[in-house]
Amino acid sequence: MSEPLADSVAARLAEAGHVLPQPAAPVAAYVPTVMASGLLHVSGQLPFVDGGLVTGRLGEDVSLEQGQAAAKACALMLLAQVKAALGSLDNVERVVKLGAFISSAGTFTDQPKVANGASELMVLAFGEAGRHARSAVGVPVLPLGAAVEIDAVFAVRAH
Repeated sequence: MSEPLADSVAARLAEAGHVLPQPAAPVAAYVPTVMASGLLHVSGQLPFVDGGLVTGRLGEDVSLEQGQAAAKACALMLLAQVKAALGSLDNVERVVKLGAFISSAGTFTDQPKVANGASELMVLAFGEAGRHARSAVGVPVLPLGAAVEIDAVFAVRAH
C-alpha cells in the first residue's frame, strides 16, 4: 500500500498547472464559510483572473470560452476558501453541490456550458468524489459586475 501524498488534491491541481489564489475577503456582511452537520458551505466566489475581476455578460461582451475560464477561476477560489477553512483539501470527502450564477443576456442559454468550467475542475481535483449536483442559472447582474459567481457545499471527512 503506497502512502498518500501530503496533499494529494493540491498535487493533482498543481500537476494540471493550477495554483490556488489567496482566499478573497467577504465584500459585505457575511463569512466565507460555515460548517454545519459535516457540510462546509462556501459563500459565492467571484472570478479573478490575472489579478482582475472578470466582468460583463455572457451573450453580450463575454464569450462562452471566457465564461468557462471565469467559472474555473471561481472554482479555484472556492477551493482556496475550503483550504483556508479545513487546512487541507484532502479533508473534503466529496463535492456535494455547486450553484452557478451567470450574468447573461436574455437570449443566452448556455449557462450549463459555462458552469462546466467549474464542474470539470472539481472532477479533476477530487476524481469521482468531485461529481456533484448543480444549478446553473442566468441572472441579469451580479455583484461588482462579475460575469460569474459560484457557491458550493462540500462534505467534510470525519476526524
